[in-house]
Amino acid sequence: MYLIGLTGGIASGKTVVARRLAEHGAIHIDADQLAREVVEPGTPALARIAQEFGASVIAEDGTLDRAALGAIVFGDSEKLARLGQITHPAVRDRAAELIRKAEEADPDAIVVYDVPLLVEAAVDKVHSFDLVVVVHADTRTRLERLVSLRGYDREEAAHRLNSQASDAERLAVADVVIDSNGTLEHTLAQADALFEQARAATRRA
Repeated sequence: MYLIGLTGGIASGKTVVARRLAEHGAIHIDADQLAREVVEPGTPALARIAQEFGASVIAEDGTLDRAALGAIVFGDSEKLARLGQITHPAVRDRAAELIRKAEEADPDAIVVYDVPLLVEAAVDKVHSFDLVVVVHADTRTRLERLVSLRGYDREEAAHRLNSQASDAERLAVADVVIDSNGTLEHTLAQADALFEQARAATRRA
């Protein structure tokens, strides 16, 4: 198995790269999706969140009321850290389970673990990645994408960018950087080359 840790700031083009690698046959594990799964009704993580932050964060149908929880933790680094102490281990364990199953099903599998908070949650210290890939676009490019493609106003877009790890922090952990400042075709070509690099590594192994 060849395990790629894929990360990038908001609006960097990370999803485009992940989708392209999956089209080539890579197994895509999405940390954001896992973060939703581990707080579904009946999960230990959801019970702990309710215990920690109060019954008001649980909606009438038993699901997590994300808006209510967000109102409690937003802008409060201590509460946000406490939330992370509940959710990050649950996501980590679920990811490890999926990675293990992928390897059991195909020892030559290429697995892409798509982790927006790879740097912030120190995920690279937990999983033994064969390659850490950072999809990178400069701040101005990402700001324009948030405004024009996602409908944010400039103030909120800037806040979203500033709330994540810095470009320097992300680039410091990169084995490979995919430059997504240019055209979609240029980004996809780099993703294609990355897949070929990973496939060649599995053949050598």
